Amino acid sequence: MSHNQTTYGIIGYPVKHSLSPVMHNAAFEALDVEALYKLFPLEENELDDFFDQLRQKDSPIFGLNVTVPYKEKVIAYLDSLTPFAQKVMAVNTIVITEDRKLVGYNTDGPGFIAHLHELGFDPRNKRIAVLGAGGSARAVIAALSLIPERPASIKVYNRTPERIDELLRDLGARIDTKFVEPVMSIDDLNIELADLVINTTSVGLKEGDACLIEKELFHANMMVYDLIYNPAETMLLKIAKEQGAKTANGLGMLYYQGVLAFEHWAGIPLEDPMREIMRKALCY
Repeated sequence: MSHNQTTYGIIGYPVKHSLSPVMHNAAFEALDVEALYKLFPLEENELDDFFDQLRQKDSPIFGLNVTVPYKEKVIAYLDSLTPFAQKVMAVNTIVITEDRKLVGYNTDGPGFIAHLHELGFDPRNKRIAVLGAGGSARAVIAALSLIPERPASIKVYNRTPERIDELLRDLGARIDTKFVEPVMSIDDLNIELADLVINTTSVGLKEGDACLIEKELFHANMMVYDLIYNPAETMLLKIAKEQGAKTANGLGMLYYQGVLAFEHWAGIPLEDPMREIMRKALCY
């Protein structure tokens, strides 16, 4: 591969479990575009150098996705943010312009909402419980706060409560989050009353990760959504399903945010046949 082959990719740590390359490379191939999507596992101390190089005229990279743990950190390196990314203050997609300017997008929020629609879940007036307070939680909470069919309440739990306070203070400055409430313990999430439970933490990525929620709290009238898609069924989803809950992993969200990211890079909407190719590549 020549150094200057047009390149796209995903930055984060770890990234080896990501299915983004499968989806985007299938699309490049189908469109007959000479481009490659690859993994960029970056330690935090490598970010400065990486972004310096990205700005160089001869850099072959024209678009990036951003995953854990850098969705908030990358903002410091960008030239501008789209209005939604500005509201969320978390970025999962970067477009690099012809003159090497870096523009931050958030396609996680709309990707999540699109998948909820596909699953037939209407958030209007529902009670929602969220685990986690990182970049993905930001996108999910912001998107749910901004859609017309707003939920009745969102309760958020995180191991370090300061992060939630910070997140809600920050989001609240730009979005009406009056119906979002931080809680101090998982018990206070009132899972047994929730219509939708969303895991945005990385608990479940590793073999042997425990289920964060006691199984008695799951019930048949709820949807349990885990943003993790690899493994396809985390312990959380397995136990929820056994208790009769509807379950979904994050593969649909990955697909929808990926289509949007691709459209931002290409500057054109993707036709249905192309979307199908990306969907099939994920076996989704």
